[in-house]
Amino acid sequence: MKIKDTRQKKKVDFEPLEEGKVSMYVCGPTVYDRAHLGHGRSAVCFDVMRRYFIYKYGEGNVKFVSNYTDIDDKMINRAKEECISVPELAERVIPQYEEDYAALGVMAPDEAPRATEYIDQMIEFVGRMDEAGVTYTIEGDGVYFDVKKAHEYGKLSGQKLEELKIGARVAENEAKVNPYDFVVWKFAKEGEPKWEAPFGDGRPGWHLECSAMSWKILGEKFDIHGGGADLAFPHHECEIAQSEAVFGEGSFAKYWLHNGFITMNKEKMSKSLGNFFTLRDLFEKYDGKVLRLMFLQTHYSNPIEFSEDLLEQSKAGLERIHDFVRKLKFDYEKLEDGKAGEPHEAIYGKEIEILGKEFERYMDDDFNTSGVLSVLAKIVDLGFEAEGQDVKTKRFVDAVVEFLEKLDEVLGVIFVEEVEVGGEVEDLIRAREEARAGKDFEKSDQIRDDLLKKGIELEDTPNGTIWKKV
Repeated sequence: MKIKDTRQKKKVDFEPLEEGKVSMYVCGPTVYDRAHLGHGRSAVCFDVMRRYFIYKYGEGNVKFVSNYTDIDDKMINRAKEECISVPELAERVIPQYEEDYAALGVMAPDEAPRATEYIDQMIEFVGRMDEAGVTYTIEGDGVYFDVKKAHEYGKLSGQKLEELKIGARVAENEAKVNPYDFVVWKFAKEGEPKWEAPFGDGRPGWHLECSAMSWKILGEKFDIHGGGADLAFPHHECEIAQSEAVFGEGSFAKYWLHNGFITMNKEKMSKSLGNFFTLRDLFEKYDGKVLRLMFLQTHYSNPIEFSEDLLEQSKAGLERIHDFVRKLKFDYEKLEDGKAGEPHEAIYGKEIEILGKEFERYMDDDFNTSGVLSVLAKIVDLGFEAEGQDVKTKRFVDAVVEFLEKLDEVLGVIFVEEVEVGGEVEDLIRAREEARAGKDFEKSDQIRDDLLKKGIELEDTPNGTIWKKV
């Protein structure tokens, strides 16, 4: 299996620290507002990676951690605007993220630490950096990390110290030893949350949080650290500098993976530019699986140029998949167990075996989900092709469904929960079947139109009528 490691700038063989086990840490959101489309993409990208590792190694052998930043300048400012406390803001927003991610089919992390739950560990971490001689104090401001004392600062992002510019959450401060030094502990200001610490009461700097939480949960070294491409610098660069200063060079994450941006009109989607959509906005019109499929159609590391057309294409593709699965299940009870289809069945069975190997080959090539979707399209085409052959026995359908279930362990878009309809709708469906049997097509069409107004779309097939909610 190969993955593209950001630090090495190329695809490399994935070799976990412990054979048959994988540890992952993914930077989560700062929870001052609802999740937007970029948050959703990152969550889905790393969810698919996690799912594939579970597929390969088993659920108990994959440890997945993703945090919530619940103390930060943005948190403090938003809480002030709303006249509530920072903890109250976090308690409101975190469940919203959980709800939105669940709608995208994202599995809950094994652990979802909040920064404020690990303040003691962060204070200990700052103490260790002080012992390592890589920090200094600016009175009335905070404790800073001296990046010139970090070994090869910039090796993840490819940045060079002499070329760095202030910005990207590297604040300008003339009192700093170097303009790109970053704060690891901010001294208390009036009206802001604070914690007692031997070097001065205050709160953690943003970069410190993930270094401390990943250390306490996964250890000094773990397999994969992930996040959006915008986090590679300065956030992840600073995490590496801190952790290697405390635990030595080569500690911390073995591999680094970053998902690409979502753009609109070739500009990065962001709240600061005002060109973003919250997931909740989009859920009002589209099912979460439509968004999930849209994300999977592009390789995780590449940008997505977002548009309404892209969502509509994803919606149409998803409907074709779901219609196929619905028809498979509907036909199943009508099929014979007979042997008439065995010659064709053997041929199609071999095709399914080949596609299974193709699926794993794509996923082993840096999680190529667009390639996997081409495999899914082939199995759907294969199933429709089988309609014209003496092949659709229960055994064949079982094989197709089993294959689709295997794919969906990773993709998470193929199957939908069965929706129960009320007694009135069932009565109308039966009445329409009776009307069709009696060749009363005017009544049949009227009932079909009435059902459509109730959100039920019918499709007549050789084996009977199937329906779906629209």
